[in-house]
Amino acid sequence: MLEATGMPLRSAPPNQHQKPVILQVLPALQTGGVERGTVEMARAIVAAGGTALVASAGGRLVAELERAGAIHLRLGLMTKDPLTILLNAGRLAKLIRRHGVDLVHARSRAPAWSALLAARRTGVPFVTTWHGVYSENFPFKRRYNAVMASGDRVIAISQFVADRISGQYRVGPDRLRVIPRGADAAVFDPAIVRGDRIHALARGWELPDGARVIMLPGRLTAWKGQALLLQALAALRGAPDWVCVMVGPSGSGRDTFGASLVQQAARLGLTANLRFAGACGDMPAAFALADVVVIPSLKPEPFGRTIVEAQAMERVVLASAHGAALETVEHGVSGFHVPPGDAQALARAIEHALALDHDARSAIGAAARASVLERFTARRMQDATLAVYAELLAGRA
Repeated sequence: MLEATGMPLRSAPPNQHQKPVILQVLPALQTGGVERGTVEMARAIVAAGGTALVASAGGRLVAELERAGAIHLRLGLMTKDPLTILLNAGRLAKLIRRHGVDLVHARSRAPAWSALLAARRTGVPFVTTWHGVYSENFPFKRRYNAVMASGDRVIAISQFVADRISGQYRVGPDRLRVIPRGADAAVFDPAIVRGDRIHALARGWELPDGARVIMLPGRLTAWKGQALLLQALAALRGAPDWVCVMVGPSGSGRDTFGASLVQQAARLGLTANLRFAGACGDMPAAFALADVVVIPSLKPEPFGRTIVEAQAMERVVLASAHGAALETVEHGVSGFHVPPGDAQALARAIEHALALDHDARSAIGAAARASVLERFTARRMQDATLAVYAELLAGRA
């Protein structure tokens, strides 16, 4: 029996198996918040006694998914082609019947169209998680996005996203559930990150002894604000010796944006103080190295998992004051807000953060971790999502 917050998840007729089967669908299992959330939920489903299936085109997280006890079903669901979406709906319907699936959970628009059709054909509940803020700048884009508002339950990853869903797509409180993403507080815990892990990264990144570390975690893409941070760093006045580490993979295809950042840094005279670390396999240790973590996103973050992971590590976080950062960072208490797109304001905020004494830095770090433990853990997200599954499956039964 699968249980979530005290409510058993039971399969509905004709499926009479003891272990409810939950199928999650998404384009691929590479890196990112959608993928991490999928693996976390698969782990929770298995731990609660259910069977976790994931349909995707595969990727680097398949091995981790399978180690969690889930079953990966390889299926190309990325396409926006209407005919292929219909064909994939038929394939998913066959998978639902073959595996006795009790509930389908879609996490991205193209797979969601196929999953919606398959769920309706087979009569199983359909859940969506709205992970992003989708644009509507092309004809029919709003209609394409609307599939994410069509679930029997629609999960928003922040109140910011929930407000947009309810306002633009008329999803009422009967179907809408706000379930923030979260950090794994058992992994992102400064008490368990050993010094050798931290020193290994410091050596690999060639960080000078005694330099203060300013870190921007995130994929190298324009809206994450790396170019803005470079402008701010060039404007620093009177700051102690520092080095800036940009941690995250480059964009897909030709990395012209990454090359432009290298050129910008050279023009601004920042090359010696800058490190492009690429993807990092030990983010807790990376955050432990940082004196300041900067999230200068130019567009509102739907949630911003790196913010709460850095906060869980008791770091001082500076975040653009829009989107879900207004929910995860309490200005002056658990971090600081910065006006979006303002390089001078960001420079002043960095100077202020670097100048904090030990007691002030410790107080902010403690408040940040306490906030995460209270509101933004992966466990809370898992339990709340299992409760949504239980609500729907109890209704079927």
